[in-house]
Amino acid sequence: MATSPDDLFAYLDRLHIGHRTVSHPPLFTVEESRALRGRIPGAHSKNLFVRDKKGSAFLLVTLEDAAVELKSLHRPLGASGRFSFGSAELLRNLLGVEPGSVTPFAVINDTLLQVTVVLDATMMAHEVLNFHPLRNTATTTISRQDLLRFLAATGHEPRIEPLAGGTA
Repeated sequence: MATSPDDLFAYLDRLHIGHRTVSHPPLFTVEESRALRGRIPGAHSKNLFVRDKKGSAFLLVTLEDAAVELKSLHRPLGASGRFSFGSAELLRNLLGVEPGSVTPFAVINDTLLQVTVVLDATMMAHEVLNFHPLRNTATTTISRQDLLRFLAATGHEPRIEPLAGGTA
């Protein structure tokens, strides 16, 4: 059974990770989320759930306006062939979230450690980051260092790599 946002917040609290959450109407795209920029400070993300030719799953986390070239990104990341988007079924099975709610917080559901987390180096230059807390009806703010602590606590040591070639 997938973790709820309240379970996620309790987990963050147990880790002594500071977080602030703002509720809002469901947001499915980066464009829809831009309306919240005045209310929620910090860097905002784009989260891509992809798989390579051999079926290995990756969660790519970058700034919302980053241009990510999926056709060639597999090479620097050492993946087995080009990336394609993971299906909604695979997303639900591995990360326990629905399309439109992809977030690095979802690795709390990946207890078998089947997803490789790759954080964009440019995004990680920001001190304050924002992600959906497992549902797209809220945005949770967390520090960069606390994101790394959360990922480590779930067993996911992220790779920090340049993912974007510019802005979309």
